[in-house]
Amino acid sequence: MKKLTVFTPTYNRAYLLPQLYESLCRQTNQDFIWLIIDDGSTDNTKEIVKDWQLENQITIVYQFQENQGMHGAHNTAYQTITTAYNVCIDSDDYMPDNAVAIILEEIDGLNPKLAGILGLDAAKSTHKIIGTNIPENLKEVKLNELYSLHGVKGDKKIVLKTDVVKKYPAYPIFIGERFVPLDYLYLLIDQDYYLKPVNKVLCIVEYQLDGSTKNILYQYRRHPNGFAFSRISRINLGKTFKERFKNAIHLISSAWFSKKIDWLFKSHRTHLVLLALPFGIVLNLYIRLKTRDFK
Repeated sequence: MKKLTVFTPTYNRAYLLPQLYESLCRQTNQDFIWLIIDDGSTDNTKEIVKDWQLENQITIVYQFQENQGMHGAHNTAYQTITTAYNVCIDSDDYMPDNAVAIILEEIDGLNPKLAGILGLDAAKSTHKIIGTNIPENLKEVKLNELYSLHGVKGDKKIVLKTDVVKKYPAYPIFIGERFVPLDYLYLLIDQDYYLKPVNKVLCIVEYQLDGSTKNILYQYRRHPNGFAFSRISRINLGKTFKERFKNAIHLISSAWFSKKIDWLFKSHRTHLVLLALPFGIVLNLYIRLKTRDFK
């Protein structure tokens, strides 16, 4: 049985998937399954994946679902995966030729108190590390502490034990919305487990114009309940006052966009949310100004 699932949520990205497919075919270690979660694509994604399955160069599992958004695709992936470990590689990213080999080497004999490993992303245009390296003195770390306490910057690539992931609740689905920040799950895992830092590149990334990173202010308006839900966990479980207060500000703005005032009373730190009220109102007005063409 294969040890690793590389899963890819995708929505109308048939024009991008070939670079990921080709990188997976080049892997020096083929002990993995590529799981594609097609989140309601209306392009020719299904057809090109079928062609690749017929080529039989790598093991590919394809699953179609009605559009739920990135987090919904993650829910489906975690329900489907049967391998011991998993890693998400987005449809606009790809893996260095030795990435799977690195992962399989690093997870070998992993301590039970570790939920997985934490590697690096690099930019496609420059092949330079996104953000900063992980401090070499860290032998184990929680993801949130990596940023809030150790000052590390930039996205990192997480490889998780599948049985650990399955212990935690699925991302919620909000009617009319298609996004819940993925860090909700990672923050829950942080409460019980550490990750093993690996200062090696596991993923080459390229942010697309239609991706969430480039459109974050519009995302705040399109998916206010998803963001409000995420802010609650950050307020409750954040390690520093700065982190908790920042998320309280964002919670107020998201609650205003969602027109659901009860979001403000769902955290364990209602006093902090009330303290952040004027700042949240200013943030909301700022987002409205910057996205005044929003429909």
